Amino acid sequence: MAGADTLRVASYNTELSRRGPGLLLGAILGGKDEQVAAVVQVIAAARPDILVLQGVDYDAEGRALAALADRLGRAGLAYPHRFALAPNRGVRTGLDLDGDGRLGGPGDAQGFGYFTGQEGMAILSRFPIRADAVRDLSGLIWADMPGAVLPMRAGRPFPTAAAQAVQRLSTTGHWDVPVQVGATVLHLLAYHATPPVFDGPEDRNGLRNRDELRLWLRYLEGALPGPPPPRDRFVLLGDANLDPVDGDGHGAAMRALLADPRLTDPAPRSAGGRAAAWQGGANAAHRGDPALDIADWDDDGPGNLRVDYVLPSADLAVVGAGVLWPDGGPLAETVAVASRHRLVWVDIALP
Repeated sequence: MAGADTLRVASYNTELSRRGPGLLLGAILGGKDEQVAAVVQVIAAARPDILVLQGVDYDAEGRALAALADRLGRAGLAYPHRFALAPNRGVRTGLDLDGDGRLGGPGDAQGFGYFTGQEGMAILSRFPIRADAVRDLSGLIWADMPGAVLPMRAGRPFPTAAAQAVQRLSTTGHWDVPVQVGATVLHLLAYHATPPVFDGPEDRNGLRNRDELRLWLRYLEGALPGPPPPRDRFVLLGDANLDPVDGDGHGAAMRALLADPRLTDPAPRSAGGRAAAWQGGANAAHRGDPALDIADWDDDGPGNLRVDYVLPSADLAVVGAGVLWPDGGPLAETVAVASRHRLVWVDIALP
């Protein structure tokens, strides 16, 4: 926790998701899963006041989230307020949404998933969450998003017009969640977008990723149906799966978001593993500053990327920011075991 006068807000893609319902709950309760233990240690080291998680499987009764909160409680972190909604991942459609000619696969769900609730999002908070005032934008049909660019192949909608008529834009979810911090209501604009890869020349995932990011701009402009959006005191955060300059995807969309005058980019840095990976030559094609990277993929691709973000609204005073990526030692090993992503945090002054 940041201190009496500041609030630490963090985002962390834990990658705790398992390949079947109930398996994550079993791993947490079993007490022997090394990855679960590592995730708990990472969060305990960062000590956020409000934490948005990605990569956690959803169950209707919230048992996995409660079990994770209990483990964190035993590590000295109390999160009495928790929130989660069912993600779009794994929600069956009965249509061929990925265009592979087969039905019923994980790519035919509203968001890629082997079962309903896989790889969802959740919020843990020291402060009350106003669940009655949450706005869930996850049901928005991609084609209905203002300015949407839908995939085409050979001049025709891909995979079909019928598929595009039911395809939701959100891979996982887009939430506006108000949190009551004393007399202040802080809105969390949380999401987890699709990777802009694993598709064909129609660029289905790349275009969807871009529009998942653009949804927030349209929302803040008041261009979506429903009540007006927050004008101040909000934090846009989550796994965008998009680097502004490196890797695959439409980086210009992220650059535009980071430059939006309604937002502050704290540009959180760490002197840890990213710089070492850069010097080791793994990122020869890297054009951005490796000290800004937040994820570490151990493959032959573009290397480390900045894909996770915590972006406070411009009216909030940022007093600190960082990425939990130590130079070395036991915690560095723990961070690597926990997830390919690193926890990113921002400290803001309380109004």
